Amino acid sequence: MKENIGITIEKWLMDLGLGFQFAEILSVLVILIAIAVLGLLVDFLTKRILLALLTRLIRKTKTLWDDILLEKKVFSRVAHYAPAVLVLLTIEFAFPNVPVLTNLIEKGTAIYMLVLSILVVSSFLNGVNEIYERTTGEARGTSIKSYIQVLKIFTYFMFGVAILAILLNKEPAVFVGGLGAMAAVLMLVFRDSILGLVAGIQISANDMVRLGDWISMPIHNADGIVIEITLNTVKVQNWDKTIATIPTYALVSQSFNNWRGMEESGGRRIKRALYLDMNSVHFVGEEEIDKISQNKLVKKIIETKTTNGIRITNSGIFRDYVAAYLKSRDDINLDMTFLVRLLQPESKGLPLEIYVFSKVQAWADYEAIQAEILDHLLATLPEFNLRIYQEPSGRDIAQLKQ
Repeated sequence: MKENIGITIEKWLMDLGLGFQFAEILSVLVILIAIAVLGLLVDFLTKRILLALLTRLIRKTKTLWDDILLEKKVFSRVAHYAPAVLVLLTIEFAFPNVPVLTNLIEKGTAIYMLVLSILVVSSFLNGVNEIYERTTGEARGTSIKSYIQVLKIFTYFMFGVAILAILLNKEPAVFVGGLGAMAAVLMLVFRDSILGLVAGIQISANDMVRLGDWISMPIHNADGIVIEITLNTVKVQNWDKTIATIPTYALVSQSFNNWRGMEESGGRRIKRALYLDMNSVHFVGEEEIDKISQNKLVKKIIETKTTNGIRITNSGIFRDYVAAYLKSRDDINLDMTFLVRLLQPESKGLPLEIYVFSKVQAWADYEAIQAEILDHLLATLPEFNLRIYQEPSGRDIAQLKQ
């Protein structure tokens, strides 16, 4: 029966009055149309019934991974195998006497299934990446996207070799064996991908960068949050909402700052200096002590210093006052480095440096704390008969001339 179906249709058409050649061609077209209609029917049933039932079952489960695979269209693409399998099962039965056509359709169907396999594997790998990011990745801040991309490249390559083997009637080993001669070309073509893969392994192994890290890399105009790590690039969203793209291997070959340590430490450094006019620095007398002692913090400082019988300066009192003021603030982390010191005098004056850490790390709030501290200290300076050094402006020179 397998060998007579085509002849049966031909005879039936010839009985209708058609010529032999026309009946032969028409019988082939009839069988092709029948296979196509049957394939569309199988595809329809698979999608509308089996896939619909599977979708309902997945929606009812509490697990996350099956929902993600459904979103990435893994199951819907797998459903496309059904009509292809039907064609492969019926083709020889349909055209036993037309080997050229049978061979052509078999090759076309095999290539279709290979291309479909590429799409299925790609969707599955995308799903694996999504599952990782939604579960483990978000907590750890790590990304496996670069490894997923390597697997995709390997998949494309292997299936590409299989497709070429079918088209050229060659064994896949022939193409794989020629890779040695093509190694130099492949190294050139996939240079960035190879460097990115090696860099990705180093970044992951050494925990250099995670998703959500704040990094700054001036050479690439990057200063912001890492939002994506791929095989070839790392995307950084800068504070002005622009996106900086950095080659992955650049994070290994070049220097950059990762502010994660600051964020995990519980503090953010405040390093600012006030330049005191050295002409305003002097020993304080009794009247001046009485005047500045009206401040409670200053009164305690002076009582401590005068008991030691040491002559005190207004800059020394002010330095101790700055330290006491900072310690009284709730937003300064006293468990970290805390320094209020005088640096080497310069042509601009005597630097009084504040080196402390804020408990607050958010940029806007951190800047507000710094501004509040500096505002307070600048406003308090005159109470200690101290002046800030400031280079003369045009107005100052004009007043001197008058």
